[in-house]
Amino acid sequence: MSRITVVGAGLAGCEAAYQAARLGAEVTLCEMKPVKYTPAHKSPLYAELVCSNSLRAAAVTNAIGLLKEELRRLGSLIMAAADHSRVEAGGALAVDREKFSSFITEKIKSDPKITVVEGEVTGIPDGITVIATGPLTSDALSEAISEITGREYLHFFDAAAPIVSAESINREKVFMASRYGKGEASYINCPFDKERYEAFYNALINAERAKLHGFEKDPKVFEGCMPVEVMASRGVDTLRYGPMKPVGLTDPKTGREPYAAVQLRAENEEGTMYNIVGFQTNLTFPEQRRVFGLIPGLENAEFLRYGVMHRNTYINSPGLLTETYEMKTRAGLFFAGQMTGVEGYIESTGSGFIAGQNAARLALGLSPLVLPDITVLGSMAKYVSGANTADFQPMNANFGIIAPPTDKVRGGKKKRFEYYAERSLSYVSSVTGENND
Repeated sequence: MSRITVVGAGLAGCEAAYQAARLGAEVTLCEMKPVKYTPAHKSPLYAELVCSNSLRAAAVTNAIGLLKEELRRLGSLIMAAADHSRVEAGGALAVDREKFSSFITEKIKSDPKITVVEGEVTGIPDGITVIATGPLTSDALSEAISEITGREYLHFFDAAAPIVSAESINREKVFMASRYGKGEASYINCPFDKERYEAFYNALINAERAKLHGFEKDPKVFEGCMPVEVMASRGVDTLRYGPMKPVGLTDPKTGREPYAAVQLRAENEEGTMYNIVGFQTNLTFPEQRRVFGLIPGLENAEFLRYGVMHRNTYINSPGLLTETYEMKTRAGLFFAGQMTGVEGYIESTGSGFIAGQNAARLALGLSPLVLPDITVLGSMAKYVSGANTADFQPMNANFGIIAPPTDKVRGGKKKRFEYYAERSLSYVSSVTGENND
């Protein structure tokens, strides 16, 4: 039987369904939108970006940039959508949210081998299945997964940054620049002097936070997407070494580096919306208007989307999953996305690529795809399936989990990262033909 089921049409689920269909499998893609929405989802489109519109660094000498290039060369749907909907973001890859999701939705719905079924899935489907319901898996399906894994669920919390309208930004108080002059001057920078920074800091740490409900009463905040008010509470200078660091920026009005700076990044190709970079938050909406209105240039900002905080859920994957993202104790059941403990849009896409490929290969009687840990894709699969189960935490792509060089690479970190990129992409090129048949 060559039919598989994919549950969830987020980035991982869409990538899994697309890859399985490319290999020749018949795919049933189950998605509960638009019948039912989670608190973080607003659009009926697939692969909705609920946090930032940035897919992070573009250069292959950065682990996330290398992961993107691996996927791009292997025929990733998500990377094709990202390249199609790209907006200027200096050294990063950022996308127009609507164009990005529209591209993916059209590709999925027009694929003759993919049948979309709308509505909530409350149990584990029979047959070969990829569960890619993401960090906001519904309670009913969460319970079913918990029962079948026999392991305790872990959870943490994620937060999204606000978006403001471009026309509401006071351009007389800000300046355009990218840090260190990389790429075009595509970021709007809001400069602080010391006095104004301290006033903003005090307002932020004393602001009212939104009430948490039920399962959210004892949040375990994930370091990679920490609410800005939680970060600020760790010390008065924490933000100045984090999302408000002024390093690499020169205010043309003073000719000097500001004491601190908030950066705004374009949310769409037209440049009508801007994201407050690194300002994921759980403040109440009125407090967001008040406190973020203290940012130079945002005194009269129009908020097109307020920041929100929501639950992220993931399983204790080591001991449960293989490097193909298949359950060890139930053949034919695969997991993909942030639920597996990979963290980030592209990392989720990568797990969907591997899970979808292997679900289809199992259905079609083909040998499994296991990439070596000289690739970022392979190193992430190895981490998820082989990390210490006692203290398993979500992981972004990084060169710390990739296989080290067999021989010493001279020339420092830059040369070592170049070596990682060349080694990985050379291997990926060797298997591209097989995966594009």
